[in-house]
Amino acid sequence: MRYSEVVFSCTGGEDWHQDILISDLGDMGFDTFEARDGGFAAYIASAQLDRSALESLLIHQPIGFTVSYVVNEIEPQNWNSVWERNFEPVVVADQCYVRATFHAAAPEYPYEIVIDPKMAFGTGHHQTTSLMMRQMLAETIEGGRVLDMGCGTGILAILAAKLGAASVLAIDNDPVCVASVEENKIRNDVAHIETACGSADLIRGHRFDMILANINRNILLEQLEAYAHALERGGVLHMSGFYEGHDLDVLKDAAAKHGLAYTGHEAMDSWAAARFIKE
Repeated sequence: MRYSEVVFSCTGGEDWHQDILISDLGDMGFDTFEARDGGFAAYIASAQLDRSALESLLIHQPIGFTVSYVVNEIEPQNWNSVWERNFEPVVVADQCYVRATFHAAAPEYPYEIVIDPKMAFGTGHHQTTSLMMRQMLAETIEGGRVLDMGCGTGILAILAAKLGAASVLAIDNDPVCVASVEENKIRNDVAHIETACGSADLIRGHRFDMILANINRNILLEQLEAYAHALERGGVLHMSGFYEGHDLDVLKDAAAKHGLAYTGHEAMDSWAAARFIKE
């Protein structure tokens, strides 16, 4: 698959203006972001890059916040090989060791997850994944019914299963991600994880004790009502994929309207993961 790198240069405005722009770009199909001096780089499958939509988005930025961009086409390459050269094991909260198949095991940690991403998001390196895992490790999950919404590699679903969840449903709208979960669940001996390709409409009629949603602010806002309907009373919702500050405030307000009470959050490099309880 051919990818495009779009380098954005930002001047003026508030810090949260760039945060909202990144969230909007996520809705357009950009799936990876990298900080750069004076802005950031964003990556998208070239076939999904809609320059007209991008121009329209940038024209409607707040007054005083100016954004320009340059598109660089990335030469086709073996992405798995690139990933293997750069991937290092990750330790989360001194409890969970995340590694690839070519790394040595580390039995001194209570939980070990072996991941082959195959271009799917979620290896524990990104701040949002790490934050979600930290919050999960502080919860009582044993015997519960868990949903991993926007599952990527399935790392959160796998951790939920290893923490004793009775059932885990992992959903993503990208078939590459779903295929990655199917492989990774076998690799981690948690074959009882169920997978599905689609969106929040797939959870109608299901009930969960915990929902994990590491996506982006706008999609979370769209799906909050579905999460609230699917959660049992007293159930827990963990959300990430957004920034501390404005994004978090918007999500807290929206969650309250659906009977989801905010109980706290953690942050790392401005990224946030928040916890809510169904009232």
